[in-house]
Amino acid sequence: MQQSNRSSQRSSRLVGQYALVTGAPQGIGRAIAIRFAEEGATVAINYIGSRATAEDTLARVRSASVERGHGEKDHFIVHADIGSEAAITEMFETVLARWPRLDCLVNNAGFQKESPSEALDVETYRRIIEVNLTGAVLCAQRALAHFVSRGGGGNIINCSSVHQVVPKPGYLAYSISKGGMASLTRTLALEFAGRGIRVNAVGPGAIDTPINAAWTGDPTRRAAVESHIPLGRVGTAEEIAGVFAFLASNEASYITGQTIYACGGLTLFGEFRENWAS
Repeated sequence: MQQSNRSSQRSSRLVGQYALVTGAPQGIGRAIAIRFAEEGATVAINYIGSRATAEDTLARVRSASVERGHGEKDHFIVHADIGSEAAITEMFETVLARWPRLDCLVNNAGFQKESPSEALDVETYRRIIEVNLTGAVLCAQRALAHFVSRGGGGNIINCSSVHQVVPKPGYLAYSISKGGMASLTRTLALEFAGRGIRVNAVGPGAIDTPINAAWTGDPTRRAAVESHIPLGRVGTAEEIAGVFAFLASNEASYITGQTIYACGGLTLFGEFRENWAS
């Protein structure tokens, strides 16, 4: 009975919330959109690229609402390149024209590309920074303006990475973007705390998503990755989505300016499990 009650309570934590999730057609973004719908939120799914993939996620989000007893809600997809200021402005205009308000912004859009730092293409660098960091800043700016104008607070959750604190050689632009995400999260959290607006981040580790398919589907490469993870396995997108749902809920009402690392212990520096340094 207690387990059933906890499950029921969890499934209703986000009832009444309107949430925009950027970069949500697949991977962690898709899992977040579905989890938010399961817990009662109305979700806008931002995408770039395949509309069919976004429509598939939308169908799953709608099903999640109905299956969990929340009924049909005004979930929808919205196309926007998060590396474009004009597209971000149009996206927020669309969302705020359709819904009575926005309660939660999830800055999830991002990508990475490997390149030796001494030969990093400047245009690639700029594109990664534009999407991963500048895009998050601009989305946060639009959300904050709305939160302040309507009053009553609001919530921003940034999808960062363990590489916010763990260097990632060969991925300089990505590492810089996630390091910047830490400052973005903490600065906005401090600036807007007095107005009831919370800003936090989640730092995933090695997660089984389509972006990592090159190694998650290769037993040898997967084992090599898992050998560095204290918990001994890669994570799932659904596990990460659960952390976002917690931060979006009132259960996290006294948490702001924090990054929660959902990484299986990667940020514990597992190579030090044995005391070889002293």
